Amino acid sequence: MKNVNLNALRVFSVVASHGNLQRAADELNLSRGAVSQRIKQLEIELGVVLLVRGARGVALTPEGARCHAAMQQALAILDTALLSLAESGDRVTLHLGASTAIKWLMPRMDAFAARFPTVSLTTQTHERMLSRSLGRNEIAIWPGTAPDANPAHGSLRLTDIRLVAVCSPDFLRPDWPMGLDTLLTLPLLQDSHRRWERLIEATGWGDAHKLLNFDRSALALDAAIGGYGVAIAPGYMVDHDLRSKRLVEIWLDPEPSGDGLYVSWSKDHLGQARIKRIVDWIAAEFA
Repeated sequence: MKNVNLNALRVFSVVASHGNLQRAADELNLSRGAVSQRIKQLEIELGVVLLVRGARGVALTPEGARCHAAMQQALAILDTALLSLAESGDRVTLHLGASTAIKWLMPRMDAFAARFPTVSLTTQTHERMLSRSLGRNEIAIWPGTAPDANPAHGSLRLTDIRLVAVCSPDFLRPDWPMGLDTLLTLPLLQDSHRRWERLIEATGWGDAHKLLNFDRSALALDAAIGGYGVAIAPGYMVDHDLRSKRLVEIWLDPEPSGDGLYVSWSKDHLGQARIKRIVDWIAAEFA
């Protein structure tokens, strides 16, 4: 086996994930030239070309794709192992989307602290589901079409995802009930899931060019609370704002999405009943 610079492998993995040298350099806090040099060094050591450079970024060669897949798997195993070594019995890490953290978890933090006073909860937000296995003191909440297929995980469906349209009680709008044809003529606030665009394309109503776009559901919902228009989001994400009367529901998607929200946890939690109690508490909050 060749002696390969592990740091160069890490640099390559970041470049491959971004498909762009400059974005990888920004993440690694290196110059673009230093990143490019380490990739060239790695290609020389391995004797293969890993990346093809183009005007819009870089693309993986077949050899680069195999190397990247192997690196992702190895780093995931290492991340899980190191995290488990560092965990203490009173620390629990919860992985979830940023908007779920803001709109679902934060309103429940006082209740969590009262129920688990000795647990130190750390949240880590992600744009995508974790590719690695969870450590023994980790829990993840993520949307999907099926339970977590990782054999190292336990998994439970928390709720069906039903989309609702919401706005401020003070927002001027036609009387309820409201059809989709009327709804799509209102000022619409859209997040990165592009749900309004898909409804406009499917029905032919409304104008996609007039949408106000945000990169997170929580930002679109906060804009709706401010009276700037109508947002669309999963029901669980707006439940607290509906109950506190900061938002009102004006439309419910009649078609079930088929998606659900799931919670996963490591089966290797060394018999710690606390992890299962936290999972049960999360499930009860969705009941």
